[in-house]
Amino acid sequence: MQRRLVTPQKNEIPLLERELTEKIIGAAIEVHRMIGPGLLESAYQLCLAQENRVQKLPFEEQIPLKLKYKGIELDGGYKIDFIFDKRVVVELKAVETVLHVHEAQLLTYLKLTGIHVGLLINFNTPVLKNGIYRRVL
Repeated sequence: MQRRLVTPQKNEIPLLERELTEKIIGAAIEVHRMIGPGLLESAYQLCLAQENRVQKLPFEEQIPLKLKYKGIELDGGYKIDFIFDKRVVVELKAVETVLHVHEAQLLTYLKLTGIHVGLLINFNTPVLKNGIYRRVL
């Protein structure tokens, strides 16, 4: 059987931050493969941070997010789970169902940080790829 290379069409837009998001997703899949679903979000936070170190991914975790209201910065107590290389926001969940409010949270984090690409990763799913949501502003 002969393999055929698929090349992007001229009018196709390349996926923004594709290489980095693929690495992030790979690290998350490894965590899910090792510990499975059913734990608290904090467990996945710890394990994904460790996997990021192992894979040498550039990241920050638990970044405080200031709210800007009428020109004043306020501390609302929000923290972004991960920011990778100042280019991708990652919000973790361990919930039965991802709700619109979870996606809205990610989109708001993107808006407030000025970062264009975000991943919402829900570890409470039998197959992790079914719990990954990619959003772009």
